[in-house]
Amino acid sequence: DQENIRNIAKIQLKGLEKRLEAQHLHLKVDDAALDLIAKAGFDPVYGARPLKRAIQSEIENPLAKALLEGKYAPDSTIHVKEEGGKLVFA
Repeated sequence: DQENIRNIAKIQLKGLEKRLEAQHLHLKVDDAALDLIAKAGFDPVYGARPLKRAIQSEIENPLAKALLEGKYAPDSTIHVKEEGGKLVFA
């Protein structure tokens, strides 16, 4: 069910948060963004298996690009929000 998928997404995002903390960055994902990730990462046949790919394509890849471009200084907090059905970083 959707709540279980949300909880699995939270657990997987904790790993990303820890990796970012090693680079002195903080990640905050709001509830609407979490819902969007959970929805994108759920498949009726495969359950939560696609969730890791959804997190990678929707958060990790765009975030890595932004970090390489120097958009976030050390000790920054990166906020992930949902706007218009898409994830945005602030």
